[in-house]
Amino acid sequence: MYDYLVVGSGLFGAVFAHEAKKAGKSVLVVDKRPHIAGNVYTEKVEGINVHKYGAHIFHTNNRQVWEYITQFAEFNRFTNSPVANYKGELFSLPFNMYTFNKMWGVVTPEEALAKIEEQRREIGGQPRNLEEQAISLVGRDIYEKLIKGYTEKQWGRDCRELPAFIIKRLPVRLTFDNNYFNALYQGIPAGGYTKLVDNLLEGIEVRLNTDYLADKAVLNALADKVVYTGPIDAYFDYQLGTLEYRSVRFEHELLDKPNYQGNAAVNYTDRETPWTRIIEHKWFEFGKDEAGNDLPKTIISREYSSEWQPGDEPYYPVNDEQNGRLYAEYKKLAEAERKVIFGGRLGEYKYYDMDQVIAAALVCCAEEKLL
Repeated sequence: MYDYLVVGSGLFGAVFAHEAKKAGKSVLVVDKRPHIAGNVYTEKVEGINVHKYGAHIFHTNNRQVWEYITQFAEFNRFTNSPVANYKGELFSLPFNMYTFNKMWGVVTPEEALAKIEEQRREIGGQPRNLEEQAISLVGRDIYEKLIKGYTEKQWGRDCRELPAFIIKRLPVRLTFDNNYFNALYQGIPAGGYTKLVDNLLEGIEVRLNTDYLADKAVLNALADKVVYTGPIDAYFDYQLGTLEYRSVRFEHELLDKPNYQGNAAVNYTDRETPWTRIIEHKWFEFGKDEAGNDLPKTIISREYSSEWQPGDEPYYPVNDEQNGRLYAEYKKLAEAERKVIFGGRLGEYKYYDMDQVIAAALVCCAEEKLL
């Protein structure tokens, strides 16, 4: 009999399992995939750590989380500075003086601000949808070239049909700073995320290719308590209805050349290009292998946003009012499950960054008196 059965070996499950074992508890981790690490899984191909489920760039202002996670991996100094490609025109992201210079030819912050203010006036009164909200924040030119197409591909619907609250704010920097994250700590774990999670799970029994929901009663009987990090609606067999997610499809391609796009991430912001962005994985680790040698080949991944269907991997909870109400009903059912703790992005139906997942897992450990 185990003290804890942990369902899912992503960051939440791995951090919880590590702390439970450290506190002297017996732990079994199960995962339906053939690998550990959930969506942060990286696979080494031609010396390149490929982010198989999309780019994961660790960033946080939480010193406690940073000091915690860097026990398990050394992080490099990667800074996320994406590029936007609009019909062959390249712009710097997030919106900063490089962007405004390319867009309008302005060279001073005053000129850039004047241009934005002039265009923002197009929207009077309260914005009624995402299009009006975006224009009221940054003006029509930036909206048309850098927001509209990308957002419509992400959400699968017209910006005029999307609620304004999706874009509460847009970062506008009147400096030449193109560091995407406003975070004190940032980087990529040397050797990839799989190695980091492997270190978290060291000495813990892990069973892969194990579908918890298909064998729930048998697996539950193995442990006093369950930590479940899968979709909360799936746990309850969708009895109240299905929560909505956006999913992502990836096309990975190995190229016999050293450099495809010269940057880790290029967003394609026109509506016509079917993918949202292309990731070139080697640039997360500066194009070098662990010995510091230049890598002769490269791997790119095209990302396509899609509506989630049963059987797809759920990525992003659609946190609108309707889904919020449905989740609140599922949460009541979850609270009645005395033996089960629901955690992580899917278990709590909440968009979490990686540092927030780790922080939430540590809070959960504290509540279980493991810390």
